[in-house]
Amino acid sequence: MQLDLASKRAVVTGASRGIGLATVRMLVGEGVRVVGAARTITPELAETGAVTVTADLSTAEGVTTLVDRALAELGGIDLLVNNVGAGDDLRPAGFLDTDDTEWRRALDINLLSAVRTSRAALPSLIENRGAMVNIGSIASRLPAASPVAYSAAKAALTALGKALAEEFGPQGVRVNTVSPGVARTSVWEDPEGFGGRVAAAAGTELSEYLQQMPKDLDITTGRLLEPEEVATLVTFLLSDTAAGNITGADYVIDGGTMKSA
Repeated sequence: MQLDLASKRAVVTGASRGIGLATVRMLVGEGVRVVGAARTITPELAETGAVTVTADLSTAEGVTTLVDRALAELGGIDLLVNNVGAGDDLRPAGFLDTDDTEWRRALDINLLSAVRTSRAALPSLIENRGAMVNIGSIASRLPAASPVAYSAAKAALTALGKALAEEFGPQGVRVNTVSPGVARTSVWEDPEGFGGRVAAAAGTELSEYLQQMPKDLDITTGRLLEPEEVATLVTFLLSDTAAGNITGADYVIDGGTMKSA
C-alpha cells in the first residue's frame, strides 16, 4: 500500500514510549520528518532520528514550547498525533475516591493537552490541508474498565475529534480518533505503574495478572495489543492517499474486547 507520507512533517505527543514511540518509529520509517514530545526524552525516542522536545503538555506553556519548536524545525505541520495521556499517575479508584485534584489532572493530561496542542497546530494544518489523529481508549465506551476521570476525559477527547472534523473538514483537515484496548506498554507492564497497582489490589503478581487478563476481559484474539499495531492504524489514517475520505471516525482496535458497537 502506498501511503505517500515521505514529504510530510509530523508532531507526535507522548512520544517517549509505548504507542507514541511506536508511531514515531513508523512515521520516520515512512520518511516523515517528526518532532516527538514528552516530559522525559527516553534513549529509545532519541534513537529514532526524530527531533525531540521536552515539554509538559498538561500546561499551556508546554504546548507553546512544543509547537513553536516544531514550526521552527519543520517549517510547518502536516500531521498531528495527540497521544499524550495519563499512565504513571493512574490509580484504581472509584468515583467517591476521586477528588477534584485528580479530575483536573485527568482532564489536563487527557483532554486539554489535545485541545491546546490542536489549537496551536491548526493554523498550519489548515494551510497544509493536514490530518490529525487523537489517541482515545475503549475506556470511553467501557467506563467500568478504568478510573472514572480517565474514562470521562477520553470520551470527551473522542467528542472533540468529531467536532474538529466537522468544523475544519471544509478547510481540508481530516481528524480521526483511534481507541485502543489494553496494549502491552509500560502503563500495564511496569510494577510501579497502573498495572502494578491493579494487580496489587487484586492480590496477585503482575506477571500472573497480565497473563490472565485476555481471558478475564474476554479478548477474542486471546492476547493484548502491541503498540506497533496501533501505530500502523494511526499511520494509515494520516495518509491522504490511503485514507483521504475518512474523517470524524473513531476506530476501535481492541482484539475484540468490545462485543458491540
